[in-house]
Amino acid sequence: MKNTIVIDHPLVQHKLTQLRKRETPSASFRSLMSEISLLVGYEVTRDLPLAFKNIDTPLASVDAPVLGGEKVALISIMRAGQGILDGMLELLPSAVVGHIGLYRDPHTFVAVEYFFKVPARLAERDCIIVDPLLATGHSAVAAVDRLKEKQPRSIRFMCLLAAPEGIEYLHRYHPDVSVYTASVDDRLDERGFILPGLGDAGDRLYGTV
Repeated sequence: MKNTIVIDHPLVQHKLTQLRKRETPSASFRSLMSEISLLVGYEVTRDLPLAFKNIDTPLASVDAPVLGGEKVALISIMRAGQGILDGMLELLPSAVVGHIGLYRDPHTFVAVEYFFKVPARLAERDCIIVDPLLATGHSAVAAVDRLKEKQPRSIRFMCLLAAPEGIEYLHRYHPDVSVYTASVDDRLDERGFILPGLGDAGDRLYGTV
């Protein structure tokens, strides 16, 4: 799929299988999601801009690469996005963080916003929206719509599982937003859940099944 990057590293795929299992308890589910997010995050951030800064090693001075421009902004779609956010902050501890609270109407699948708080002055920042699942795509489109009001330098969408329908819906409205995922699954069921999927990520993260 165009503008969709699937991270098929063996460690990512192995941990994703453990995440999918029905019997995986919440504590293990949280740890696995953080670990996978850290691994996927390497690919999401692969082409961030670099600058050079003069530093002193114990033996010499050298112009060494550092991240260029402002810090990356991580934007979590609550509540399940928090599971990915934890892993990404291990990778990018100096990133600034925003939150978008959305829930999906169970009948229409329309995303309803209940919270929005993002860092100021996003124009010079690369934003990474994080949400474990890209299912119908309604929440993703709603999040990108709101974030684009702040005119960030770039937006990427990071998830662990995506449905073809969700990718198509997101790119129908925002073809410029790259999707990074560990798997593109088969399809959505009649309730808008990804098949084979992993269930409701928020419920499994926090034991509210």
